[in-house]
Amino acid sequence: MNQPFGDPEADPVLERFNFLVNAPALFNAVVTATELDIFGFLSSNPGAEFEKVREFTGLAAHPLRVLLHAVCTTGLLERDGTGGYTNARAAEQLLATDAPDSWRRILLGWREIYYPAFGQMTGALRAGTNTALADYPGTEPTLYQRLAHQPELERVFHDSMSAFTMHSLSGLVDREEFFGPARHLLDVGGGDGTTTAALVERYPELRVTVFDMPSVARLAEQTRTAVPPDRVELAAGDLFADAFPEGADTVLFSHVLEIFSGEQIVALLRKAHQALPAGGRAIVYGYNVSDDETRGLFSARLSLYLNILASGQGMAYPAKDYEQWLRQAGFAEVTTIGGLPFEHGLTTGVKA
Repeated sequence: MNQPFGDPEADPVLERFNFLVNAPALFNAVVTATELDIFGFLSSNPGAEFEKVREFTGLAAHPLRVLLHAVCTTGLLERDGTGGYTNARAAEQLLATDAPDSWRRILLGWREIYYPAFGQMTGALRAGTNTALADYPGTEPTLYQRLAHQPELERVFHDSMSAFTMHSLSGLVDREEFFGPARHLLDVGGGDGTTTAALVERYPELRVTVFDMPSVARLAEQTRTAVPPDRVELAAGDLFADAFPEGADTVLFSHVLEIFSGEQIVALLRKAHQALPAGGRAIVYGYNVSDDETRGLFSARLSLYLNILASGQGMAYPAKDYEQWLRQAGFAEVTTIGGLPFEHGLTTGVKA
């Protein structure tokens, strides 16, 4: 008979393994609890007993019992000695509301888009391309382009992306040494404008041009209504085929370059270099895997998603790669600020 390997309490890797192999089911239980607004209900009714939760959700007693057991095993729900349920502190902070930065939106996007594709990981990696893209209508080579054929799903995707971006934005927006002197920023691949909105709010002298695909630029129209119209301009186009809009003194690539290969990244950085005046700055912000490529849970998830579904290439590159590519594109004074929220780094260079 096989003997158990090690002691989970003494071996953190084994403890993580035990959670990992059960995580897909538990992840979906947590997302289901958010869809049923159980965390929101318990935020207003801490210590609610089972019957009160059942009345609120409308579930039959047995399915609810199974669901609550699953969510309690994650630690996100707590049950007291009288049978009452309460949100754990993390659940109260992350899942109790449906605010624009709520993890509810993030998890829904991951469930609807990211995680179904991961079941095709072996085939995609063997093929060396994003074979999971075949589940989406269209002939375009990336998920971002094909989502334009499914506006509702595209909205779910960008709500998820926007919510996660909000949690990591401080590492970018707080860099006054870069954005304080800037007067016109070109936000390449700026998505629905979440980053732009935060920057123009923080820096009253800054104007921003958001440059992205036409369908995404339409989504950014909704964000632009929340800021002075004379400070944000939308430019629709293809990042590779079309010239970058002119007139910016700073070019920002936030959560966009990781989608591409090294060769494509250098091409985009060269376009930025060409569009900038002397003394202009390029800023690259996003996930950075550790230099030895052994650490980074969020980076690992993103890298797999990119190769299996989104673009068939790219990854959360280490900062040293971006530094090399900026220099290849002609930039000087290349530096990286690491240790930013959620495994992020900021690499920048100046046009001589």
